[in-house]
Formats: sequence, C-alpha cells, structure tokens
Amino acid sequence: MGSTSAENHGTEGVGRRDLIKRSAALGLISVPTMSFLSACASSGGNESGDKAKTGKKTAKNPLGVNDTAGMEFVLFDGGFGKEYAEDAVKIYEKNFPKAKVKFSATQKIQSTLQPRFNQGTPPDLIDNSGAEQMDMGVLVGKDQLTDLTPLLDAPSYDDPGKKVRDTLRPGIVEMGQFDGEKVWILYYAYTVYGVWYSQKALASLDEQYPETWDQMLAVCEKAKRKGMAGWTYAGKYPYYLPFSLYPMIGKVGGREVLDAIDNLEPNAWKHPAVKACFDAYYELYKKGYILKGTPGLDHIQSQTAWAQGKALFIPNGSWVENESANVIPKDFDLAVSAPTGLDSSDKLPFGTIWASGGEPFIVPSKARNAEGGMEQLRIMLSEASSKNFTGKVKSLTAYNGGTDGIALTPGLKSGVAALDKAGENVVNPRLQDWYVQLQKEKIGVSGLGEMMAGRLTPAEAIKKIQGYADEVAKDDSIKHYKHQ
Repeated sequence: MGSTSAENHGTEGVGRRDLIKRSAALGLISVPTMSFLSACASSGGNESGDKAKTGKKTAKNPLGVNDTAGMEFVLFDGGFGKEYAEDAVKIYEKNFPKAKVKFSATQKIQSTLQPRFNQGTPPDLIDNSGAEQMDMGVLVGKDQLTDLTPLLDAPSYDDPGKKVRDTLRPGIVEMGQFDGEKVWILYYAYTVYGVWYSQKALASLDEQYPETWDQMLAVCEKAKRKGMAGWTYAGKYPYYLPFSLYPMIGKVGGREVLDAIDNLEPNAWKHPAVKACFDAYYELYKKGYILKGTPGLDHIQSQTAWAQGKALFIPNGSWVENESANVIPKDFDLAVSAPTGLDSSDKLPFGTIWASGGEPFIVPSKARNAEGGMEQLRIMLSEASSKNFTGKVKSLTAYNGGTDGIALTPGLKSGVAALDKAGENVVNPRLQDWYVQLQKEKIGVSGLGEMMAGRLTPAEAIKKIQGYADEVAKDDSIKHYKHQ
C-alpha cells in the first residue's frame, strides 16, 4: 500500500488509511449527534424547507421526533459495509412508520456533502469518515454541527433508567468535545491500541507477556537467541510507535503527563517519565532487538514480517487482525496486551491501555430533522444494534457491552480481555486528533522514527520534539485545544 493511504492510518477520525481494510477490524460507531435546542435556535436556512417541527416527547420518543418528518442518513461506505446501518434504519422505520427515511452510502463524503453544508441543506445524520472526511475542527469552528448533549442525556434505548451516556465506553463522550462541555461527535467504533503478538510464539519461548522493562529485555534476548527479533514496527510510518509508547508514558508518569503533552505545555516532553520511556525504547535498538531493516518497512511489510514469525511484538491498533488476516497463520493465537511498564514505581498499574473511538457520526446544525438523526443514533447504541455490528464486522462499538453470545475472533477476544483488565485505567491521548501533522510527521517521522533508527539519541529526540510542539503552540493560524 502506498504512503498516501498509510499516512492516514494512525488518526482516528482524520482521513484514515485504507479504511476498507482496516475498518472491519475496528468498531464502527454510529451516533446521531445533535442538540435539538441548538437546532431550533439556528434559524432554518434550509432550502428544502424549514426545520421539521418537533414531536411530542414520550417515554418511547424521548427526543421528541416528529413521527411524520423525513430523515436522511448518509453513511461512509467502508470496510464495515452498509448492512449494520440498514438494519438500524429498519428499526427507525418500524418505530416511525409514517416517516420516510432516505439512506445512502458513499466513499466521497466531502465532495458529496460539503456543497450541501454550504447551501444549508445537509442530511440529518452523517458518518463522517474515510479519506474524504470533512475536517471536524472546521465544522465545529464554523458552528456547523449540533451539540449532541440531548442525545447523551436521553434515556438509553434498552433501559429508561440509564442515560445514553452511561452506556458508553470510557473516553467516547470526551472524544466528541473540542473546547468546552458540548459534544459535537459520537464515535461508533472502538479501537484498542497496544502491543500485538502471537501467544503461540510467546509460549514457544516459555514466557509470559512481560510486565516490567527488565522482563521485556529478557524476553527479547531469549527471542534473539532463537533467531527471532523482539520488535518490528511500521518504520516508514513511525507514528504507530505511540500506540504503545504513549500509554507507557501515561503508566509511568500518570495521565497528567499525557494531558500536558496534548495541551502543548512548555517542557511537557521533558518530563522524567517521557525520558525514561524513550530510553527504554532506544534500548531495544541498541541491544539489537529490532528486526533488521524495520526503518524501511511500511505498515503492511512490518505486519507481514511479524505474522511470519520474524518478530515477536508489534505496536498497532485492533484493525490489524482484519488487515493482516491473509498473512496471519490459523494457529497464530493473536493477542494484544497493554504496554509493558518500567517497574513498580510506575504511577498506574500494569494493564493501563490506550483505547478510543473511531467512525465519527455527526448531526449538522442545519439538519432539517436533527431529532431524527439523534434518534437513529440512539437506536444504533442499543445492545441489539451493537451486537449486530460486532457480529457482522468483528469489531467493538462505543456501547459498553454487546459481546455476549457472539463468537469473538482471537484478537477481538484478547482486546475485550485487555479492556476488562484495564478497568478505569484507559488513556486517550488526543494529539493525533488535535494536531495531525505534528503527531505524524514531526513527532512520528522526524522524532521517534529517527531515534529508533539510531540516528538520534533519546535526549536529542526529546529536544527536537519539544521544539516542534512549541512551534505549534505559538502558531496562531492553528486552532488550539486543551483538556478541560
């Protein structure tokens, strides 16, 4: 796969690389997002007619959907397919038999929908994903999205005693926020990031997954003696390294270190936890535990070498199971673990992992039937719809559950177990959502990539990366975001 497609890979929400392959491994999330309050407040400049009148709020219709108003839903046509969304639309039509639903799927989200945003006639619900994703920061900045708080505060589809927000996985609500309490995006898929490996290969070394860095080095030494590298990674796209490195930094130094990095605070990268983790990774290079030639490999080549047993560990996201399905042997026994820590002085326990939402659903502020768009998302966030999605595309959704009774693939099963082990210790660095170029090209390629290839020491890499972060912090042309 060429660099253009790969470049999009590490960014949930931002032009994703080859979503068609990857998405089947992630969880797709569909969420209707819109606050009918803000919808009513924004005077309807909709050429196809004014906003639909709101209906009566009842226990079965908590958002007050107009039961005769049409609802339009545009889905990104990627690896998750259309079936799960079409199934959810049938439920909407059954609940509102007088309403006409217009459902369509396209890979060209931006070129199809941007003109309609400009004309003030957007659809009611959009899965804003893929290579042609519209820029979320711009949509939020121009007040083109509805605040989804009414959806989050509505009773969940299955249990009127629980709000929708109480049924979601950790971090989903926060990911939809940009600056302030309002929630502009609902992510329907859920990705687990970490260190991926073959349980069979690890067992052949008579080893367990290492919890401290001394143990990690010992396992890599054992592998090396058997002719197997300890690690490989996407050398051409080294922004994959943070999938395990960032949560390790959070484990060693605490969440506040990652928050400071996201907030572009001065000297955030000079925190002792960052230095300790950079030193640890650099040791893999110095001791010869990285697969030879890794800096020249792209994501597919590194994943293939790993699947062939040339390297034990690879940092990646849960899409890797589907993306590498054609090269992973049947008896591979794919597993994912939270990153290895340094030692017992780490701030957070072993099991601390990075997991976050993918597949962003939005309700435009000028949607004619915003309540309908949000209701469609409420349906999709039910246990039945979530199970239907996971069963069909082998991926988790934002709904916290929905896996009972489904035969899970090895990687998905391991991901669920890793989330269970993590409990509340799930971190969600936002750099890759907020500052795409900084994360990919500067920190990834120019910083971590150079360090892991042995061309920079950890101290030099940190100095360089801090400089890049400072430049972005000072650049007024870039919108800055902060953890609340």
